[in-house]
Order: sequence, then C-alpha cells, then structure tokens
Amino acid sequence: MEDVPVPLPDVAQQNTLTLERCRHMKSEVGQLNSRFDISGAAQVVGGNGGLTKVRITSREAVGEMYLHGAHVTCWKPAGWEEALFLSSQSRWEDGQAIRGGVPICFPWFGSKADDPKAPAHGFVRTRAWQIESIERTGDAVTVSMFTESDEDSARWWPAEFRLVHRATFGRELSLELVVTNTGKTSLRFEEALHAYHSVGNIEKARVRGLDGVHYLDKTDSNRKKMQQGEIVIASETDRIYLDTTGAMELEDPVLHRCTRVTKENSQTTVVWNPWVQKAHSLSDFADDDWKQMICIETSNVSDFSLSLDPGEQHTMKALVRITDF
Repeated sequence: MEDVPVPLPDVAQQNTLTLERCRHMKSEVGQLNSRFDISGAAQVVGGNGGLTKVRITSREAVGEMYLHGAHVTCWKPAGWEEALFLSSQSRWEDGQAIRGGVPICFPWFGSKADDPKAPAHGFVRTRAWQIESIERTGDAVTVSMFTESDEDSARWWPAEFRLVHRATFGRELSLELVVTNTGKTSLRFEEALHAYHSVGNIEKARVRGLDGVHYLDKTDSNRKKMQQGEIVIASETDRIYLDTTGAMELEDPVLHRCTRVTKENSQTTVVWNPWVQKAHSLSDFADDDWKQMICIETSNVSDFSLSLDPGEQHTMKALVRITDF
C-alpha cells in the first residue's frame, strides 16, 4: 500500500496567528495604560507569558498585580527585600493558576464538595479580571480589579455575584476582597487570600499569634487539634485555624524581619507548607521551594463559610506590614 503523506502544520499560518495575537495584546495593553497610567507610580504592561499586569513603582513600594486572577505577585516595600514568594516553575498561561504571590480562592476552598471535577480553590484565580480603577493616595497606589458571574462561572456555580479585589501597595500591603450578591437568591461561599510569604529558611521561621487556637489538620484526616505555643514547621503542614480573628507574626531570623498580618471580617486562618515530598509532586514547584515559603491565609472556610442575601455585600481584609526582627 502506498504511504499517504500526513499533512504538516502550516508554520507560516501559526506564525501569522501568533503575530496577530501579539499585536492584539499589545494594543489592549496600550489602551488600558492610556486609561489608567499614573506617571511615576503605576503602568499597565505586558508580563510573564504575555499576560497583562499592573506595575507599581512608587517611593513606598514596588509591586505587581496581574489581571489573570487579580493576582498580586510582587510587593517590595521601601528598604526591604521581596516579601512574597513566587515559584520559578510557575506556569504563566490561561487556565493555569500562578504559583505564589496572593491567589484568590473563591467560591470554595480546596476541592468542591459536590463536584470533584471542579477546579481546586474555585475558578476566579484563573479568570481574566478587569481593571476597575488605579488610584494614588500619597505615595501608595491602590489597584482595584473585578470579575462577575457569567455563563462560564455558571458551569461550576449558579450564583450571581460581583467580586472585587482591591490591593494597596505602600509601606503596608492592604488586600480587600469584596463579594456582592447580585442575584435574586441567597448564596453561600468560602474565600481565602492565599498569601505566600517569603522566608530565608522555613525551618528557622516561627509563626506567633495562634497559641490555644483549635485547628483542623488536613495532613491527619482533618482531625481537630489545639495549637500549643508558636508554629514550627518541621513536616508537611496544612491547617485550618478556627474561630480566630487576631493578628499573626511571622518571625524570620535569617532575613532579619518580622511580617505582621492583621485581618478584618475573617474567622479562619490557613497555614500551609508542602515540605519535601509534596513539593516534589507539584509540577509548578521547584524541589527546594518549600524552604523559602509559608502560606498564612486570611480566610472564611469550612464551618465558617458565609451566606449573603440578595443585594448584600461582604468585605474581608488583610493588612501586611514588615518590621525589624
């Protein structure tokens, strides 16, 4: 039998499509920047993987926030090194969550209880958000982005909503997550600001402020336990601290700094570090990344999920500040 030639991809056509996409993205970035640029403080620019981001370069802080997931990926207050951890193996592409920074978990945390095929931690961290505003207050810059319910979100969650993430980059990093029920029926949701904090060596870092608080240990079949003293990371750690509203301090003797996290309208705190084996199993995590990070997550999850009636709004806030250790 005579071999039938297999048609090869039209490289020229692929290149043309790539160029057209690049031109479209460049045009979109240019249009956004012309609307929102603040000279000497904030610009809309192309970021990793061709994704659009807002770049902050004020006297008080350097920062970045991507439209992909309204994801804060950088915050470096004046006089300090980078405060947020970002994996060198992170995937910068549509449909994939960025590994590190501050992902947003909504409207569920972890796996969806009634649908194991649903995306982990909800769907908003991989959506393209829109810029609502960029404003300067003194030397700080506030970036507000929003996303709303549509046909795509209805595949996973039937509720009608509007979600705003407002990040203020200054000597402090202020994060606000605002949920509005725009529908005609009540909705219930979980939420988390899944912040990855950078540390010099996780084995030497300590977290204070949760002594005496009960938590669910996800590495031990969600058994309920009580924290005794400071948190020391010595193995895989995945805990939901319950009914807690107080401030936490991350003490880092290697980087000689203390990161203080305070919060409002949040009744749970998640603390996570994958340790060695789990880190090796994550394709967007370098093998040794676990040594340089810890997640301290302002949240309302598990039994502390929230309900909103039509027209109601809820705002959860986290405030991060770095001081000398």
